[in-house]
This record gives sequence, structure tokens and C-alpha cells, in this order.
Amino acid sequence: MKIVFLITCLEVGGAENQVVDLADALFVRGHEILLISISGEPEVLPIHSGVRVEALHTTKSPANLLITYFHVCRLLRRFRPDVVHSHMIHANLFARMLRLAVPIPRLICTAHSINEGGWVRMGMYRWSDRMAEITTNVSQAAVERYIACAAVPRHKALVSYNGIDCDRFRFDPVRRAKVRNDLGTIPNTKVFLAAGNFSDAKDYPNLLNAFSAVAARRADCVLWIAGVGPEYDHIQALAATSAWHDRIKFLGLRRDMDALMSAADVFVLSSAWEGFPLVIGEAMACERVVVATEAGGVPEWLGSCGYIVRTRDSTALANAMLQAVELDDDERRSQGLVARKRVRKHYSLKSTVRRWERIYCGNVNAGKTT
Repeated sequence: MKIVFLITCLEVGGAENQVVDLADALFVRGHEILLISISGEPEVLPIHSGVRVEALHTTKSPANLLITYFHVCRLLRRFRPDVVHSHMIHANLFARMLRLAVPIPRLICTAHSINEGGWVRMGMYRWSDRMAEITTNVSQAAVERYIACAAVPRHKALVSYNGIDCDRFRFDPVRRAKVRNDLGTIPNTKVFLAAGNFSDAKDYPNLLNAFSAVAARRADCVLWIAGVGPEYDHIQALAATSAWHDRIKFLGLRRDMDALMSAADVFVLSSAWEGFPLVIGEAMACERVVVATEAGGVPEWLGSCGYIVRTRDSTALANAMLQAVELDDDERRSQGLVARKRVRKHYSLKSTVRRWERIYCGNVNAGKTT
């Protein structure tokens, strides 16, 4: 099968990483893959050189958008895909408009968040819905919201969960020791790890407030935050005003999230809204205890594993972080094993790839979950 992935950009992020992982896995399974990034400089790329990548560096000017439109049309005519699979709102709407100019046998559009914008964007989805066979989202909660907003009719909406590479994301005591040593972490220190794009959605002020309450109670705890993004400087400045700023470490962009997960004791997600955040599954696959807000598909990830609290509630988040860090070693190990088992059973990358193959072939009915 010839598959085109069309994505808004290839920045470091959950959606982008998932698309790259899917492209690699489908290539290994014998499919021919063309990955088109509409804008920006690619920061994550497929491992396999056989996956063709076209990075278009589109700007917001109407003239440049038009040039990109016709360039992508030419790419599709030459490649002649069986399926075009677009990701995130700008690429989804762009892909739908491509059907006005070039034949696309089957178009699948995937949203990666419970919140891609307000009524204007939802109206654009509604208006262009007829251009796509199916619109998917990464959690049941997100699908229900899009149906409620009339962005997509129920009979064309489908849940398709993100998948985790459980061979890569697994607990590694050797890498744990190395990362902790490299980051100057003294023995017996309890490490909280957060990771993700520095944006309003991640609500890092909520995390900093919660950690301040934890640090006031526990002298053995530190907080690591990995990632980059538009709010990075602001969050760094906010952390600098904390009485516990010397116990907060900003790690920037990291390419070794599997090792960082192993090095941490508790993974924390403080988001105000989400789709189906990959970092939760990565932490679970690495047998970490997870504390998270109930944003988006987080409850679907965790099930009965970990700790779930209300969004924008720093007190509740702090209390859950304290409960998690006060577990003894046996309890923490037991919770971690249960979490990894859940990911392997329900959310492995291998099963996700097989499901996408069925969707591409039209063998999964819309309106149903996995």
C-alpha cells in the first residue's frame, strides 16, 4: 500500500513523534511511505531512510500557501497514494482542500487533542467534513467533544489510540544510574519528572505551585522538566521566584526520554487539556508511577493505575504527588509493573499499526473504539 502522511509540522511533540513512529513501522511492514511536513524545520524524522520526507517550510502568506498547495498536488499525482492520512487541524483542512484538485482514493484525518481551537475551527471541520472518509481522534473523550461541537458526525468519528514502542520504553536500571549521575542527583533523592511542550495546555504554573507544596514537606524531592516551547522563558522566570528554585531543573529538549523516564521516580502531568498524551504511556511502559490531571484521554490511559486529579487544582496535584512519593519500594514496583502490563495489552505500537492498516483498508467501522 502507498501511504502519504501529511502533518502540519515535525516539531518535537507527541503527535509528531507518533506520526514518525507510524511511518517507520508501516515501512518495515512493506508499505511505501511519503511523509509531508507543511511548515517549519523538521526536528523529528523517521529512522528508516526508505521513508521519503518532504519538508515544505510554508509561511502564512497567501501566495506561499498557494505555491505549497500546487506543489503537494504534484507530489500526490506522482506518488499516487492509496491513502492520505493527515494529522492536526491545519494539515487536516489542507488535505481536504487537496481533494478539489487531485484524486485521493481515501482520506483519513486525525486530530490529536480534545481542544484544537474554538467555534471557527470547529465550523471549518464541519464545513469540510464531506471531503474526508473518517475523522479520528486519539481518545474517546476527544471524539465525544468533537461530536458535541458538530465538528464531525458520529457515524464518521472514530477513536484510534496512540501507540507506545514498548521495546524502546522500558525500565533500565543502568541508564537510570547514568542519567541521575549526569544530572548530579544524590542517592535516595526522589525525582519528579514532567515533559512536554511549554504551552498553555501543559499548565506548568499548576505544576510549580504543586511542587512548592511538596518541597515544603519533603526535603528529598526534586523536579525535572524536559521540553521546549513558547512559554519556556516565562516558566523558567516563574520557577526562579520559588523558594525551592534550586530543586527545579529545566532540561530543555531531550532525545532520551526513555532514559529520563527510568531515572525518575514519579512522572507528573499537570495539563489543563490534552488529547491522548504519549508521555503518559511512555512513563507507564517504563514502570513509573504516574500522577496526572484528568485532562482529555488521561483517564483512558491510566485506568486504575496511578493517581488522577482535577485540572487546575494545585492542592490536589500536590497531595497526589506526596502520596506517590511516599510509596515504599515494593508498592512503587508493583504499580509500575501493572502500568507496563496495561500499556502492552492495550496501547502497544504494534497493535496500533495493525489497527491503522485495517482503517486504511476500510475494515474498521466509524463510531467504534478499539
